[in-house]
Amino acid sequence: MNNQFSMTQKIAISALFAALAYIAFQFLKIPIKLPGAGGSTYFHLGNTFVVLGALMLGGVYGGLAGGIGMAIADITSGEPIYAVTTLFLKLVMGLIAGLVAHKIGHINEKTETKQYMIWCTAAAVVSLGANIVLDPLVGFFRNKYLFQVDAHLTDIVAKLTAGVTFVNAVLSVIAVCILYRVLRPALQKAGVLHKEA
Repeated sequence: MNNQFSMTQKIAISALFAALAYIAFQFLKIPIKLPGAGGSTYFHLGNTFVVLGALMLGGVYGGLAGGIGMAIADITSGEPIYAVTTLFLKLVMGLIAGLVAHKIGHINEKTETKQYMIWCTAAAVVSLGANIVLDPLVGFFRNKYLFQVDAHLTDIVAKLTAGVTFVNAVLSVIAVCILYRVLRPALQKAGVLHKEA
């Protein structure tokens, strides 16, 4: 039996994760107005599918799938100017999750539930933690230097202190761990756990 997804399966499952990220971000989000000039953001679970995709497919496919899904959500929700940075941030998030889970933790070589769940949690925490820091920083540089908008460092502080990205990260870590715990045995039984080259 094959020990990993075929290319056709990877593409199909990547498309599924892109669709799930799109739906979670586009239709299941709660808009939040930030104080001052910080703009707005959303409570959403779109990042869940970026990390879960990286755990199941590897960092590149998971990051691209989630990034494409959430970038399409930006475009279709009337905010196309954010699509490129969304794609970049989610790709980075997927790459970090893949690095922690597969390259460092060798998650799919673990056979005991406790062992692979430790690496699942670590990958989710590290990648979503990186997003907490990178999201306002990338947004600041995009606004100031790409869009030539009057952006201030206080915008970064406003976004960080609002805690929305942190709450999104905590909710996504919980959702990733629950979904991975449910899906892992089926993937293992089918013999299609992702293997890093």
